[in-house]
Amino acid sequence: MNIHEYQAKALLKSYGAPVAEGVAIFSADEAEAAAKSLPGPLYVVKSQIHAGGRGKGKFKELGPEAKGGVRLAFSIDEAKAHAKDMLGNTLVTAQTGPAGKQVNRLYIEDGADIERELYLSLLVDRSVGQVAFVVSTEGGMDIEAVAHDTPEKIVNVAINPEAGVTAADLAKLTSALKLEGEAKADAEKLFPILYKAFVEKDMSLLEINPLIVMKNGRMRVLDAKVSFDGNALFRHDDIKALRDETEEDAKEIEASKWDLAYVALDGNIGCMVNGAGLAMATMDIIKLYGKEPANFCDVGGGAGKEKVAAAFKIITADPKVEGILVNIFGGIMKCDVIAEGVVAAVQEVGLKVPLVVRLEGTNVELGKKILNESGLAITAADDLDDAAKKIVAAING
Repeated sequence: MNIHEYQAKALLKSYGAPVAEGVAIFSADEAEAAAKSLPGPLYVVKSQIHAGGRGKGKFKELGPEAKGGVRLAFSIDEAKAHAKDMLGNTLVTAQTGPAGKQVNRLYIEDGADIERELYLSLLVDRSVGQVAFVVSTEGGMDIEAVAHDTPEKIVNVAINPEAGVTAADLAKLTSALKLEGEAKADAEKLFPILYKAFVEKDMSLLEINPLIVMKNGRMRVLDAKVSFDGNALFRHDDIKALRDETEEDAKEIEASKWDLAYVALDGNIGCMVNGAGLAMATMDIIKLYGKEPANFCDVGGGAGKEKVAAAFKIITADPKVEGILVNIFGGIMKCDVIAEGVVAAVQEVGLKVPLVVRLEGTNVELGKKILNESGLAITAADDLDDAAKKIVAAING
């Protein structure tokens, strides 16, 4: 689960991280009071969407010459003008895709005199099975480009979970970031704070880009992006309360109600599979035959008829879907249960696109019998390769 920048900063501030004063607003009428509550005279007006690259983004409605989704304001009137300009319009960034995202809230923050911009993130380094800091002196830039062009400027420091952030870890991090004086002292306080927040709140990503050194020598968290492990949200009602469903795909929201692993994609073949590995293989073979998957959908190993029907309905609700491939290997999941779920869903919502079903494993013959006797226009497949060929052929007419 993702949250907005202002929410992430409030969370980090509660742990003691240095962040600027700021106010979230939801209408342009709130901009004046928000700006007046801040020290000024420099304000930063930031679009709040779940996507990076906001500063370089463009608003669809404002034309190519308009400023991006993060703007400086040198007066309260200018802050008000930016708010009126941005709220309700669609911001397109490198991460939103061409459709963009509508800006429904802004964060007006006190400005800072920046001396240096650094990069810092925490994530789970699966190669060592530990939480790791990733830091670079090249803050404020696309970290992927830094990794590609100058990988030596990125330093990884994995943290032993039994010891926590040690003095040796801090020495590596502050050295990598070339910190001295007050900035170094601030960092030595900040890094354990960030690690504590990451672990206690079950984060999957904490990214600060940029982490700045100001002209007065002090450090500040200038931006913050936080994602949480969805499997651990049952432990954090306070985090669940921060969820902004307007930033999420409606199909993914519905899938979460049924505990389905569903991710919307940009293709035209809907996929319903049991098991993440099989789902990946199914998407790969669709691409092999020249089409693109419309989703990743793993119904899991123990799904019942109702869950399968719900997954099918979510897939058919996607207007981009021109065909559906159901690929099930019955182990814990029985093929007859899948067949019953598919038939029930088709009978309820109808079938307007080609449907190819490949079943194998437990109760496979019973599953095929249910499909064959349903009277529905369902194409059976012998194996995964046959299934992929048949669904692609059906879409191609």
